[in-house]
Parts: sequence; structure tokens; C-alpha cells
Amino acid sequence: MSKTNKSKSLFNKAKSVMPGGVNSPVRAFGNVNSTPIFIKSASGAYLHDVDGNDYVDFIGSWGPMILGHSNPKIIKAIKDQADLGTSYGAPTEAETSIGELIRTVMPSIEKIRMVNSGTEATMSCIRLARGYTGRNKIIKFTGCYHGHVDSLLIKAGSGVSTFGLPDSPGIPEELARHTISVPYNDINAFLEVFESIKSELAAV
Repeated sequence: MSKTNKSKSLFNKAKSVMPGGVNSPVRAFGNVNSTPIFIKSASGAYLHDVDGNDYVDFIGSWGPMILGHSNPKIIKAIKDQADLGTSYGAPTEAETSIGELIRTVMPSIEKIRMVNSGTEATMSCIRLARGYTGRNKIIKFTGCYHGHVDSLLIKAGSGVSTFGLPDSPGIPEELARHTISVPYNDINAFLEVFESIKSELAAV
């Protein structure tokens, strides 16, 4: 008998409501030939699923859970803020305070724009780089996930210096040709591409 029957049942139900049954493709477990585990709760370094199984969490919600799950200080801070309101659609003093704290830790950061996801961050960076430089081409690294931005869902062409090809339906070739995908951790391939397009390059 499967130890994840309830997760499988919930996944089947979710597929009738959400594309692929998930709100992010990486959660579908398709790349590991499995179905996703549905989580009920989490504490410290552990995840607890709907079937009563416990897991050591090596993902940390893809980054933000660096202090562990259900950290009492963080839970208290969230509850205290929720008592004041959950979203205002207007600036708050806390935003500036957080920005100043980040700059204290990383003094090289001049300005900060807070966004909801890595996808929004890379999308904004690409737009900023293109606007500032007046150039359109960008270099990305093959096999690495840079967010589900149209300019980054590009696979390599047939040669090191060729233009990229759409890696997902819905991405126009006219946009894809501005992205060059080079092999990760191959400095020679990177330098070859960089030298060949540096006058057109907006960002890496």
C-alpha cells in the first residue's frame, strides 16, 4: 500500500482545478517520475505531509525558509503585523527599514526594488539593462532556471554562438533570437560568445 495515497488523491483533484495540478511546474515532481507530496504543516527542518509522513526539508521553500519553518519569532512578527492590516497598496516605513538593513549587509547595493518572485526580479533586470544600454541581447546559461520570463525560457541553438530557440510554446522567435544560451561553467564558450556580441549585449 502506498504511503502517499492521500497526496495522490489530492493531486488528482488539483489537476481538475489548476493546470498540471500545481501553481509552479517544479512542484509537479514530473522530472523525478513521481507525483507531488501534499504538505499539511512544517516545523523547524521538517515537512509533514497529509499522509502523516515526515521529511527533512532540504529545499527550504526554494530559499526563503533559511530560519526554518514555524520559527516562533517570525510567527509572532507576522501575527503582530497582520493585526495592523495585511496589505495597504501604499508605502510603509517598514519597506525603507528593510531596504536599509539589506544595504547594511551588502553595501554595494545602491537601490532596492522589492518584488514577489525571482521571475519578476530577472524580468525587471533585463528590462532595465536593455533600457539603460540601448542593446537587446542577453546571455543565459543552459540548464539553469532563471525564472519563467519569456527571454529566459530559451534553449541553445545548434552552435555555441547561435541565437536561442524558444523552449516553450508562446515565445516568439523574434524575442528568442535576442537570447544566447551558453553551457554552464564553460568559460571558453562564454568568452567566445561574449566577444562576438559584446557591442549588442545588454546583460549576462
